[in-house]
Amino acid sequence: MDQIKIGKFISSKRKEKNITQSKLAEMLNITDRAISKWENGACLPDASTMPLLCEILGITINDLFSGELVDMKDNEKRLEENLLEMTRWKEKRDRELLSMELFIGFTVSIMMFVCIFMVALMDMKNWLRIVLIIVGIIPFAIGIGYAIRIEQIAGYYECNHCQYKYVPLYKSVFFAQHINRTRKMKCPKCHQKTWHKKVLTK
Repeated sequence: MDQIKIGKFISSKRKEKNITQSKLAEMLNITDRAISKWENGACLPDASTMPLLCEILGITINDLFSGELVDMKDNEKRLEENLLEMTRWKEKRDRELLSMELFIGFTVSIMMFVCIFMVALMDMKNWLRIVLIIVGIIPFAIGIGYAIRIEQIAGYYECNHCQYKYVPLYKSVFFAQHINRTRKMKCPKCHQKTWHKKVLTK
């Protein structure tokens, strides 16, 4: 998916409609900085924003993903190509998110252990010990909560019993017994509580 081409296409269609970046941002209830990022090819619009964006610009989702107006004769072929490209793009993004999850988990864990070792091994006043414990625990709790959220939304979990792939609720992931990214949860399809492994493709 050519983000630069898509960005130029959004820009040209916006200008055709005589809409400023600020006005388009207001219509979509987002910042004009986000519009600028799309048009510069830095990122793509969120899925939730795409339908309204296409309606305002007078284009289809297929046109948007293609970065140009698609001829009706080629519509089905281009749609298939765009769907495949979106699948690849999502898989790549999910891999990046899961790498970020590891980085966050590792960083906040190291911070907490460093604080604990300092409290245990160094001679200091009690109030300083309490401060160090808080400094270690609060970022750890926030970081782990955020890392679990990333794991929940990136890719899918596959039921070991029926092979159904799905995105579970945050609380299901948070409270599940786990070994790395494999979690013991209840499958929403077969309702069996088994080990569900993390996969990137559906």
